[in-house]
Amino acid sequence: MMTDVSKLKSTFPDAVLSSEEYRGDVTVTLKQDSLLPVCSFLRDDPDYSFRFLVDVTAVDYYDRTPRFIMVYHLLSMKHNLRLRLKVPLTGEMPEIETVSGIWPTANWHERETYDLLGVRFINHPDLRRILLPDHWDCHPLRKDYPLEGKGEI
Repeated sequence: MMTDVSKLKSTFPDAVLSSEEYRGDVTVTLKQDSLLPVCSFLRDDPDYSFRFLVDVTAVDYYDRTPRFIMVYHLLSMKHNLRLRLKVPLTGEMPEIETVSGIWPTANWHERETYDLLGVRFINHPDLRRILLPDHWDCHPLRKDYPLEGKGEI
């Protein structure tokens, strides 16, 4: 079964930038300032019940604008539905609100995304590196990561 996003679009007509389906997977691209209300709605609405946040990550499109895209994978076990949310981020030092208040498991996913890609999560309860040492001065999954001249971990 494929996720029907018509209710989401009608409830948040100004939030959804686009939606697409590919091989049964539905992706909705949102405006950044709509992320928290949309996520709360998707979790709480009985027609969706996306109570499980599977993954949070970001993609670095180094030569594009916007450069960074946040990606959230959601699962509704009640309805056996999946949904991918994408949120474009602007700037070289991108920021977005944390969703850890909606899905507590986001805490570690967001820390990993911060550590490896440098995305800052506003109002995150414990935003610090999770894999690399505190003294590390850059983010290794960025496309412009300097491979030469890095010391040992």
